Amino acid sequence: MADIAAEIDALHRMTTGELAERYEALHGRPTRTRHRAYLIRKITWRIQAKAEGDLTERARRRAAELADDAEIRVMAPKTLICPPQPGNGATVSRPLPNGEQNDPRLPPPGSAIVRQYKGRTIRVVVLAAGEGFEHDGERYRTLSAIAKKVTGSHINGFRFFRLGSKR
Repeated sequence: MADIAAEIDALHRMTTGELAERYEALHGRPTRTRHRAYLIRKITWRIQAKAEGDLTERARRRAAELADDAEIRVMAPKTLICPPQPGNGATVSRPLPNGEQNDPRLPPPGSAIVRQYKGRTIRVVVLAAGEGFEHDGERYRTLSAIAKKVTGSHINGFRFFRLGSKR
């Protein structure tokens, strides 16, 4: 038990980079955060679980049963949300017919958006509605993701590619 306490005390003296390495060693995958307190909590939990025993097999099976619930929805469906009722002002959301783009700032699918940036020519192909964009052989959901890849910092994709306003 004193061994565990000493190991946990050592965590508080580690740098964030060292904590990230320790997390990866214990969990078998890299961390997606650099939040120091979070890393210390997760590493401490794993150290204690290894020393004192993890969940029983029965508890693992029950957790898997609870997690395997296909009925849970994370996002609202993209089709009809609720049927319109006369006079109640219900909102209706339907997909656009024939895969049309819903943003008038975007050129039609198949078009290329070209921009010069720091001596480079950035070329993006607009894919069919809902499929996003293609740049350098990779697909992206948004223009902002491409702009971030190119510039290294977050920037509005429409502004970066100098596409007009919605109006």
